[in-house]
Amino acid sequence: MADSAAESDDEATGRPTAPEVEEYLRGHPAFLVEHADLLEVLTPPAQQSDGAVLDMQRFMLERMQGEMARLKDTQGALIAASRSNLATQAQVHAAVLALLEAESFEHLLHIVAADFAQFLDMDAVTLAIESAVPPRMSQANFYILPKGSIDRMLGRQRDVRLRAAAPPLRAVFGPAAPLVRSDALVRLRCGDDMPAGLLAIGSRHEGKFHDGQGTELLLFLAQAVQRCLKAWLPQAEIPAPAPPAA
Repeated sequence: MADSAAESDDEATGRPTAPEVEEYLRGHPAFLVEHADLLEVLTPPAQQSDGAVLDMQRFMLERMQGEMARLKDTQGALIAASRSNLATQAQVHAAVLALLEAESFEHLLHIVAADFAQFLDMDAVTLAIESAVPPRMSQANFYILPKGSIDRMLGRQRDVRLRAAAPPLRAVFGPAAPLVRSDALVRLRCGDDMPAGLLAIGSRHEGKFHDGQGTELLLFLAQAVQRCLKAWLPQAEIPAPAPPAA
């Protein structure tokens, strides 16, 4: 009686009845293969089994449903990661375009410290270089490091170091150091006749940077910075490193 009542309701609403669905599926045996996502919502039939005899059909369908759910979660994660990467790429491109507007060394520092922080949604962005002699010009967000400091921070063979939980690094973040909880330190290679440099990017959010992240966009940004720095750094009157002894 209940099945007859349900079929009557389906007819009244214009929905296909159970016999119609059955007839359609029999005429289209590949339907579930072409619409495998339906396996996720179908209820497996409860077949009679004798004692220890397993209902393998039900087991296989439930396993397929679980696999479909896992695939959907993986797809969602990939889409989210792709969108995040595109957003980061747009931020870095905007920062590089801003660099092209630099009209002086002071202007370059302002772009890196203020515009980069805004474009990249970071709390502190600074530049540092190695020099034995302090510069004659004092600039905010621009720091002088003892020779060899960058190798000690990054390691000799590394150009990028990402720290998920960063202790305060006052040497490169200055007054903003207590605010920074996670940072990215990127080596700047301005040339043999120029001092070693560092681009430091800090966030107040622990875990913002971590070892599992890609560094391609950071390295691209650093390459743009080091080209501009090479052009404008002489204005800061930083002595070039002494040539190696013969």
